[in-house]
Amino acid sequence: MTASTRDSGPIRSYRDLRVWQDSMDLVVETYRTTSRFPKEERYSLVDQLRRAAVSVPSNIAEGHGRSRTGDYLRYLSVAVGSLHELETQVQIATRLEYISDDVQKKLLDACAAIGRMLSALIRALRRRLSTPGSSSKSQILTPNSAE
Repeated sequence: MTASTRDSGPIRSYRDLRVWQDSMDLVVETYRTTSRFPKEERYSLVDQLRRAAVSVPSNIAEGHGRSRTGDYLRYLSVAVGSLHELETQVQIATRLEYISDDVQKKLLDACAAIGRMLSALIRALRRRLSTPGSSSKSQILTPNSAE
């Protein structure tokens, strides 16, 4: 997905959320990074890193598909937890010298940016819950609210 398609138009689907798009990019980068890990890590740290990375955009998507804002918030909370898990595993991989400090910085910077977007989205949804009569997701989920 290109930058020009990321910031255009209203939010009609979870795929329109920049936080989901960036999370998908993080999954790809995690898979690329872990493909270079030692073979003995294939069923341990590699799997853990990949599962945590995949969990972030998956929970954003699943939550967006729920009919209740409270359910959406619960799924976003799981996405935040998975993001923290991924950060921890990246730091473990760095300590084990499976990834360089530069790769660690790139992954952790991406995690931090996604974390900020998730926090902004969570705040927006909580405001919706506290505003009587507000029921449409499209009222809150503008392109800027998830950046």
